[in-house]
Amino acid sequence: MSTPPKNEFERHLPPQNVVAERSVLGSILLQNDAIDEVADFLHSSHFYSDAHHQIYAAILKMREAGLRGIDAVTLAEELDRQQQLEAIGGVRYLLEILESVPHAAHVKYYAEIVRDKWILRSLTNVCTDVLRECYEGTDDTPEILTQAERGIFQILEQQETGAKISMDEILLDTMERINSRLGKEGSISGLSTGFSDLDRQTNGFQPSELVIIAARPSMGKTAFVCNVAEWVSGAGQTGVLIFSLEQSKLELAERFLCIRARLDGHRVRKGQLDPPERDALLRAASELSTIQLFIDDAPGRTVGQISAICRRLKRRNNIGLVIIDYLQLIEPEDKRANREQQIAQTTRRLKGIAKENDLPVIALSQLNRGVELREDKRPRLADLRESGAIEQDADIVMFLHRPEAYNPEDRPGEAEVVVAKHRSGPTGIVNLRWRRESMRFEDYTTFDDHSQFDQLG
Repeated sequence: MSTPPKNEFERHLPPQNVVAERSVLGSILLQNDAIDEVADFLHSSHFYSDAHHQIYAAILKMREAGLRGIDAVTLAEELDRQQQLEAIGGVRYLLEILESVPHAAHVKYYAEIVRDKWILRSLTNVCTDVLRECYEGTDDTPEILTQAERGIFQILEQQETGAKISMDEILLDTMERINSRLGKEGSISGLSTGFSDLDRQTNGFQPSELVIIAARPSMGKTAFVCNVAEWVSGAGQTGVLIFSLEQSKLELAERFLCIRARLDGHRVRKGQLDPPERDALLRAASELSTIQLFIDDAPGRTVGQISAICRRLKRRNNIGLVIIDYLQLIEPEDKRANREQQIAQTTRRLKGIAKENDLPVIALSQLNRGVELREDKRPRLADLRESGAIEQDADIVMFLHRPEAYNPEDRPGEAEVVVAKHRSGPTGIVNLRWRRESMRFEDYTTFDDHSQFDQLG
């Protein structure tokens, strides 16, 4: 039997299904426990009918108050107390709802229909707002794009349902993850950084982790993450996406060439390369062209834009690592908030990107000037710039420190990676070699123990 065509009035109504709404409410009135099947994803705002919105909100309120006997009579009393009974159609309408379904077995199916219609209405509203902005002739195109992205992202966040919360379901996933590590004795479970001592200290970068790498200017933060990115993608572990908010993609690509070819960056910039060095540069270019490495150098990216690009490349290219250079250059979405609130919102969203895409996110960060004023120049957690939320939201906080930056005679050519916070493991200090001319960090190899896994106080 075909569905009759909609008349002109119905064609212009927002997406809705009033019958499904009545069926949800009727199922709950028939069997109060039915509300537990839908309350985690169905909210009163999802109902199109104002009357249904008020009825469902009243049911939730009664349930939260511990009332078990919710029927047409007790519900009518609650609505009357709130002076809403007549507005929803009185006791007669509640009885009609009660008689609208024979049983409560399909309540979740009805609720999903109601929720899905709300999603379509929400998308319609977002698109309408964006259309209005477009037709009003505003020149702020980036702001319109951000508005569209933010609106759709909020809908995505609110429509999540069916999360695994029972221990038996969670344990199945947990055991699967543990089993994947078995048989890999001597290896790490996360993404290898390319530095053996750092891998042993952190067990690699894990999916869903937010990793903060902080340092004072000119310590080599960008060079360090370029080394990591070149290793991760070059070794075929996974694709890497870099958001370079400070340097252009051409500058960054030049760094990668120098790292891969082990060439003096200063000579490359001056164009003073002998034939063997040119050959090495061409080989490096050929090798880098085959790896899964993506660079976005658009300035002023918001977290919403970063999130959208991550989701797209995760879907299309299955990237497994995101690097952001650097945190303080991300454009705040709420420009009226103070700087500390803006950074807190940004780090929270970056952690959300890591969890949503199930990959590690590395964000570089600046340190405040307090380091320069102390005799001991090694950074501490208190030196993180502008917000304690960085430390709070991060799973790992690492500092990059080169003593020779303050005293050329103090351990020249050496660098420290200070693991100051590690949510799932020990803190400590790992020593590396620093090859300034080729912008390479390397494992610190001597005959002595070359890593210090001292606990940090």
